[in-house]
Amino acid sequence: MAGNGPEMPPKRPSNVQGKPAASVNAMHLTINGEAQKFEAPMTVEQLLGAIGLDPRKVAVERNLEIVPKSKYAGIALDDGDKLEIVHFIGGGAPDEAPKKPAGKAPAANADASADTWEVAGRRFTSRLIIGTGKYKDYETNRLAAEAAGVEIVTVAVRRVNLTDPNQPMLVDYLDPKKYTYLPNTAGCFTPEDAVRTLRLAREAGGWTLVKLEILGEQRTLYPMMPETLEATKALTKEGFQVMVYCSDDPIMCKRLEDAGAVAIMPLGAPIGSGLGIQNPVNIRLIVEQSHVPVIVDAGVGTASDATIAMELGCAGVLMNTAIAEARDPVRMARAMKAAVKAGRHAYLAGRMPKKMYADPSSPLAGLI
Repeated sequence: MAGNGPEMPPKRPSNVQGKPAASVNAMHLTINGEAQKFEAPMTVEQLLGAIGLDPRKVAVERNLEIVPKSKYAGIALDDGDKLEIVHFIGGGAPDEAPKKPAGKAPAANADASADTWEVAGRRFTSRLIIGTGKYKDYETNRLAAEAAGVEIVTVAVRRVNLTDPNQPMLVDYLDPKKYTYLPNTAGCFTPEDAVRTLRLAREAGGWTLVKLEILGEQRTLYPMMPETLEATKALTKEGFQVMVYCSDDPIMCKRLEDAGAVAIMPLGAPIGSGLGIQNPVNIRLIVEQSHVPVIVDAGVGTASDATIAMELGCAGVLMNTAIAEARDPVRMARAMKAAVKAGRHAYLAGRMPKKMYADPSSPLAGLI
């Protein structure tokens, strides 16, 4: 209409590279540790749209508090807010994991196809669990998971790449409807960081079955057990079902189970070392005393290590580096699958007793 001047374009946020907004109502935010500038007012939902992220595939933390997905559209951001935006690392609620009617443990002569194991009410056939780190690419990870025949994969919660939010994600290769995602706290050195990470994981994908690890120091990556025990108690009270990476100390493992852990995961050797099972006596003691699954976690280097873990009576074996850093990860994944099955068969069969002296296979009576 004449006399009203040119029509003004609608206000919109600046881009994520921090270019100045057209309006003087500038709002400064820190997103994943990076300073950004946007035009106020703006809600969490509008921010995600400006960055180019699907709200269904991320979790948002604002000033150290989780923002529920249902409130993205209603929460206005303030100048100076600090936000963490992490990947949605899988889909489907935990209760969509494969379930079968509960039954008695298989007899020693049971067929392997009926030999399942259970954790937190979820039943699985494969006793091999693999990680999703250190592979040269997601496609190799996918092929290795298929070759290993696994049903569970561990996944880490990480920040969204703000410069390229459309880059490939793990869920594009490992379908969370096919695999049970087990969010873990890899890289966390404090209870606060571990609990915070798992809260974000729950908001991202609805998971409550999680893997807790709180590391003591960088050189050995041994767990800090007092802090791990307290975090297990806290997470259990919040409704998490906690599988716990821990030392091979039978006393501490019993305390973790009493604190509510749904699986005990003693290390075989330091993470990524490939040294194999260093203390089989303690692992066997932990297996004998536990009423929840015991899963060797860390230190496996080759197939024979996995077999030893299973021969000790463990419910399963978790590994990452042993497959990811093999010269041929897919072939090693097949080897690990066979090794876990062989070790389980040997445990159910019951090995012969060890003897000090020879005992001939053929009878001596009737010799010529």
